[in-house]
Amino acid sequence: MLETGRDERSLYAAIGDLLLSKGVKKLIGIGSTFSRNADLIKIESTFYPNTASFLSDMQSTDFSEEIVLVKGARVFKFEEIVKKLQQKVHGTVFEVNLDSLSSNLNFYRSRLDHGTRIMVMVKAFAYGSGSYEVANLLQFHRVDYLAVAYADEGVALREHGVSLPVMVMNPSFSTFDKLFQYNLEPEIYSFKILREYLDFIKANDISSKIHLKLDTGMRRLGFEEKDLKDLVELLKNTTNIRVASVFTHLAGADEGVHDDFTQSQIRKFKSFTEHLKNDLGYDFLRHALNSAGIIRFPEAQMDMVRLGIGLYGIEAGGLLQDQLQPVGTLKTIISQIKEIKKGETVGYGRKGVAERDLRIGTIAIGYADGYDRRFSNGKGKVLVQDKLCPVIGNVCMDMCMIDITDTNAREGDEVIVFGRKPSLNDLSQVIGTIPYEILTSVGQRVKRVFYSE
Repeated sequence: MLETGRDERSLYAAIGDLLLSKGVKKLIGIGSTFSRNADLIKIESTFYPNTASFLSDMQSTDFSEEIVLVKGARVFKFEEIVKKLQQKVHGTVFEVNLDSLSSNLNFYRSRLDHGTRIMVMVKAFAYGSGSYEVANLLQFHRVDYLAVAYADEGVALREHGVSLPVMVMNPSFSTFDKLFQYNLEPEIYSFKILREYLDFIKANDISSKIHLKLDTGMRRLGFEEKDLKDLVELLKNTTNIRVASVFTHLAGADEGVHDDFTQSQIRKFKSFTEHLKNDLGYDFLRHALNSAGIIRFPEAQMDMVRLGIGLYGIEAGGLLQDQLQPVGTLKTIISQIKEIKKGETVGYGRKGVAERDLRIGTIAIGYADGYDRRFSNGKGKVLVQDKLCPVIGNVCMDMCMIDITDTNAREGDEVIVFGRKPSLNDLSQVIGTIPYEILTSVGQRVKRVFYSE
């Protein structure tokens, strides 16, 4: 901890006082500096000269029903401790780099005008990355709003300590009480849902903020221009609801071929919201830009933007991908290795045919974990010892087989399904989909591991 600039003894005395005052029950100190200042630690503690000596002494039974913070410089290789501590219920893990998330957030923030607010999408389990952990990081970085698809997702955020304003994009009558109980703000996109919500508000004599969605060309959800007059009449007849924001969804902001259409959407939106402002008699936040729009239409930032896939390392327009960092790395292990003779077949339907003598590895991931069955028969490739190894045969529910003939891989070795290489873009192009689908398909039974460098 040289960066503190403090005298060694006074520093470790302060650490000892902090541990005691914060209620930490046990300390394991590693390194010679900790060991020679052991007398300053006032809670239960043990000390080791290095990580290897601790690992050789460590038993998994030493830790039970405890929260463990593992913190130290990279030179100590504490990741080995983490591996030993983790419950090995599944050989596949999704590692989420919180530093990369922060970097991507700051990149998009750097593109915004001063005062432009930012709403971040954490729906669909934060695009597969883990909603509570991502949301808490975003709260630390003081984003202005979060958005989820369903009320249950918002409730879970509240129960995990997230206090930021949360917009719920698909509210329903059955969840209105949850919206009020957990201070969640509904998106209102139709007269049916608006009337139901107005009745609920009046019946319970409560107040609420809402977010109005306008359809300017997406043709999915939202009020149209012909609806605006009746919409205003309904809203003006209640004092219990206030419009917090009005927004629209751009249909083709990521592709230049649709620029004229996107510009027409933006013009319509500005016109619609101006009428709403004048008729309602008060102002509200306006937002139209998604991740691609932030990059390609900076002049349309208005009051707020909505950041989605860009936070997770994918530049939807493809213009500035090199400015973003991959956030997630999906890893698994080789469960077993087999020697296959030329002409033998592998997997269901005997679809994998050995065109030469092969070494194949069975890896602990399948379509139930989100590894799409379309990666079967050589379309998918995973990284083993820095070499791309093709899938052989059909992807199974819980596992698949890969050709590791040109590696020295052994059972238990690590396999990268996606990360820097192969990337989400690489995988999505192979099976003709988009990175969103690959990312959000990672199953919830796959353990998430969050780390910061």
